[in-house]
Amino acid sequence: MPEQEVRFRQLGLADRVRRKRQQKSWFPNKQNQIRAFAMPAQKVSAIASNRRLEPGRRIDWPALAGGVVLAAAAVLAYGRTFTVPLLFDDDPSIASNPTIRHISTSFWPPVGMTVNGRPILNLSLAINYSISGTAVWSYHAANLAIHVLAGLTLFGIFRHALVSRAVPAASRIAFLIALLWVLHPLLTESVTYLIQRAESLMGLFYLLTLFCFIRGAEIDGAKRFPWYLLSVSACLLGMATKEVMVSAPIVVLLYDRTFLAGSFREAWRRRWRVYAGLATTWLILPLLVLSSNGRSGSAGFGSGVSWWSYLLTQFPAIVHYLRLCFWPQPLVFDYGSGLAPRTLWIVPYALFITSLMAASAWALVERPALGFLGASFFLTLGPSSSFVPVATQTMAEHRMYLPLIPVVVLVVVGICRWLGRGALPLCVVLAAGLFGATWERNETYRSAVGIWSDTVAKRPDNVRAHINLGFALRTIPGRLNDAMLQYEEALRLKPDSVEAHYNLGNALNSLGRMPEAIAQYQEALRLKPDIVAVHCNLGNALFSVGRKSEAIAHYEEALRLKPDFFEAHFNMGHALNDLGQTPEAIVQYEEALRLRPNIVEAHCTLGNALNSLGRTLEAVAQFEEALRLRPDDATILYDLSLALLKIPGRTNEAVTHLKEVVRLQPNNDLARQILSRIDPLRQ
Repeated sequence: MPEQEVRFRQLGLADRVRRKRQQKSWFPNKQNQIRAFAMPAQKVSAIASNRRLEPGRRIDWPALAGGVVLAAAAVLAYGRTFTVPLLFDDDPSIASNPTIRHISTSFWPPVGMTVNGRPILNLSLAINYSISGTAVWSYHAANLAIHVLAGLTLFGIFRHALVSRAVPAASRIAFLIALLWVLHPLLTESVTYLIQRAESLMGLFYLLTLFCFIRGAEIDGAKRFPWYLLSVSACLLGMATKEVMVSAPIVVLLYDRTFLAGSFREAWRRRWRVYAGLATTWLILPLLVLSSNGRSGSAGFGSGVSWWSYLLTQFPAIVHYLRLCFWPQPLVFDYGSGLAPRTLWIVPYALFITSLMAASAWALVERPALGFLGASFFLTLGPSSSFVPVATQTMAEHRMYLPLIPVVVLVVVGICRWLGRGALPLCVVLAAGLFGATWERNETYRSAVGIWSDTVAKRPDNVRAHINLGFALRTIPGRLNDAMLQYEEALRLKPDSVEAHYNLGNALNSLGRMPEAIAQYQEALRLKPDIVAVHCNLGNALFSVGRKSEAIAHYEEALRLKPDFFEAHFNMGHALNDLGQTPEAIVQYEEALRLRPNIVEAHCTLGNALNSLGRTLEAVAQFEEALRLRPDDATILYDLSLALLKIPGRTNEAVTHLKEVVRLQPNNDLARQILSRIDPLRQ
């Protein structure tokens, strides 16, 4: 046997004997522990070959127990979120997303939504829709499951990483890292806010890419191939979930060099085929970005935000994120789209962040493990928090889903380094504190009014928060005036806010103040003439005050901008029918039903229009379909009975329906009169 191999085996045996002696202590040798974690790269390769977790050994019950505790803690922290309603971007991406109605259409998500250019995210929503429709419980269950799996994967990654560095009590330290990360309240936005599954699902695929790579690298022979295939597959799925996944192949290479191979050259020599496979997953990103049209103009260099202004904004933003890692207060649901002013106060933030980047670069050479953590932080945060503008959100807490991990690792390892055996109770106390903060934060999410009131209180200059708080208040009986105050405050902060004008117009419309509502709609269209919903609602307001020709013109413009807009077809049908153009109205009603075949009101109005033209059999078919959708509706039964009375031989059916109308509406005198006229004839 070669001398070097004998030396490696002796080293492994000696290490196992040493760990046997120390197994009663959680953190028996704090100096050796931190030295092992910061070991130079040239010493890694030899030791790593003797620190691998043997895949064929018996069940590791402590690790299994740790996984169970980890999952249980996450479930307890997020267990009350299953009734949190659809919030903000949830509504267009879930409730108003036609592509998730069928699995087959989910791979082509619509533009202008968070799911745009992210087919795997859209597919996951389609699976939820097939389970519960738009009922939120299954979506929240899926988000929680994703988060739990991500925590378990993180546990596995650092368990292997610390074992490869000969860190004592590696499994326990890895468990504490995963526990503090899973319970951290900074992650609530990525878990509780449904559409930010984009971040957590991508994060899960990111972690699985690394974990499966590690497992493949630890196995000899042909058995490693399935793990490498899973790693590349997870990377591909992550790329199709969110663009932040772009850095995953680089992080995998850094991990290999730091914890497995010992150098970039050796990592490439051993596993170049795997890296080639990971690199091919990059090819899908340009296609998805192009298909999304630059996130529909909300991101990229064509979003209307200067890359330089956005970059300057990210320096204080990243410092703020780091502060939240250590003291997660105040957490803000929506920071708005504001940019930092170009003043000298940016300089300290810029110096601090550039210093961290320089330190990470130095550590990659001199202290690879520490350098890996620093590089991972910037590589996972960089795609959304660098110089590529995200115009709609210049700051967002969900971006810290993955970057929080290296911060937690440094905290846990630092505690273990300085406190030794005292680290365990302190970490338990920290976990309890994080659990309480996460529970409290999730309570804020339990209603739209709650989360937006919290946001307005913390960011009073956020125009979008005022608008959304107003929208939430509108849904509560008796709070319409409060909603209008929020819209007016938004207009005070930003007089050219199209959304504020539009929503204020809707509120005035609800109060019957049509001239004022029309003025708000017209101002919104002056600022932005191509908004479909504003044209449609302005048409409705004009129709209500008798300006029907003008209303039809706005419906036509709405349909020119969006030919498949149900509301415009339906409302234009009303306007045409009222003007006596019933055949043209029928065409609009039929098109509306083609778009949404289960709308009861559309079937009824079409039935009445057909009945007025003598097309009675067609009218009966529409009323019967409406009745199938809503069996106990007395109005539908009444209209159906009137149509049936016109058809020879169907009087008995009409009588049956009229009796049901009288049963449902005892005070319906018209139905009683018709029955009284029919009975003598029948006798």
